[in-house]
Amino acid sequence: MFKSWERILHSYDRGRLFSVRGFAIFVAFTLCWIAAAHAQVSAGGGGEARPDQYFSVSPKFAAPLFTENGSALTPEERKKRESAWREEIRKQLFVPDYLPPLHAKLWSTFSPMPGVLADRVTYETADGMRVPAVVYRPDPKVYSWKGKLPGVVVVNGHGGDKFSWYAFYSGLLFARAGAVVVTYDPIGEGERNLHRLSRQSPSPHDQQVDLPHWGQRLAGLMQADARQAVSYLRSQPEVDPTRIAMVGYSMGAFIAGITGAIDPRIHAIVLSGGGTYDGPHEYFDTSRLPCQGPPYRALGVLGDRGAILYALNAARGPMLVMNGNQDTVMRMSDHPPAWFAAVRARAAALHGSEEGLFTTKLYPGISHRTSWVTIDGMLWLNDQIHFALWDDEAIRNAGTTHISAWIRANHVDISTNYIREDREGGLDAVGTGFPAISRDDLMVLSEAEWQRELPVLTYESWAEKTKRLESLDAGR
Repeated sequence: MFKSWERILHSYDRGRLFSVRGFAIFVAFTLCWIAAAHAQVSAGGGGEARPDQYFSVSPKFAAPLFTENGSALTPEERKKRESAWREEIRKQLFVPDYLPPLHAKLWSTFSPMPGVLADRVTYETADGMRVPAVVYRPDPKVYSWKGKLPGVVVVNGHGGDKFSWYAFYSGLLFARAGAVVVTYDPIGEGERNLHRLSRQSPSPHDQQVDLPHWGQRLAGLMQADARQAVSYLRSQPEVDPTRIAMVGYSMGAFIAGITGAIDPRIHAIVLSGGGTYDGPHEYFDTSRLPCQGPPYRALGVLGDRGAILYALNAARGPMLVMNGNQDTVMRMSDHPPAWFAAVRARAAALHGSEEGLFTTKLYPGISHRTSWVTIDGMLWLNDQIHFALWDDEAIRNAGTTHISAWIRANHVDISTNYIREDREGGLDAVGTGFPAISRDDLMVLSEAEWQRELPVLTYESWAEKTKRLESLDAGR
């Protein structure tokens, strides 16, 4: 935009705009430029917004079709609008229109408990990178079932990875119930940082990088990671591609809700400790995390982001949003039931009905936690994807494990801030007798293998190539 302005001024200096016609063109261009400037949304990657950190609102989103009540549109018009929204989200977050080939590789398999197998795998994601994952599944030598298995993708919260207690507990729980479960390391976590560490503070991907689209590119990679986990499940012959769920916690809820908006292959989604897609200058807009604040501001080109994300998810399939009303991490005091009712009403108006819209579960006196492991979460998931080995009665009869006692008895790694009873420690998770899995067992790659794969695994490698790409873009 500014280069166009400079070209106009340069033309003026050379006397090309001295004619009446030229002056009219100059005035028209200036008015258009001013109008466009008022229709811009800050989407910077770090620090103060600069002029090249703005996206112009696309004219098509000012058209009546994109603000019309969904009930006034034909089914074809609604699909057209949903497709355009998805395209714009992908564009703003640098999510490729076509995901890369998986090139999945099985490195080894172990059995963390009787009846459950765990595959150590890698699969390709965006930007030439690779994701290490542990995939849990029921052992066919121990259990038999009819038909195919459902699939579940676990998306971690900030600082979490496949080594987090809730990731491997969920893997064991869902596999024991009869599902194939992908747990993976988000970029910068676990095997995807130079130290192969978890819960670093700050996490490598928290680094503020003052480049125009850094946060959007980081968020886009996280989107691709989660979507490729779905692709992995769909590639497995024992998995029913119509029965795939995604569960996301905290930052993972932010990721999973956007993933569901752009990826209709996912049937059901649970957001725990999140799902609060709010408005301008509120929680996500003001987030300091590069993977949350900048990408959410970039989505401001859509208009009512929360309602649109929820409407797109309704078009995709069912969603459950689980929160504690005392969650200070997500500022739930700013998102009471009335807030959810209001955004749900706006989403229903865009969607054209309440069919498929998200439902909420709010726990009094509870803070930040992964509520999908509770009986509420398990029963809801079973209603959507139908576990192959457990029905509702089996879930109710599976017993429960109080997580803080289990963590202490098994010396499981967890932040002292999260073993609290109002947070993860206070959960009564479905199932009993689940072991703690050692960190060594959850490593996908040996030290030698990891060293060879390093250039396509770590945040540091991704950051180096992305900085070069951003610099090239800025120079054009």
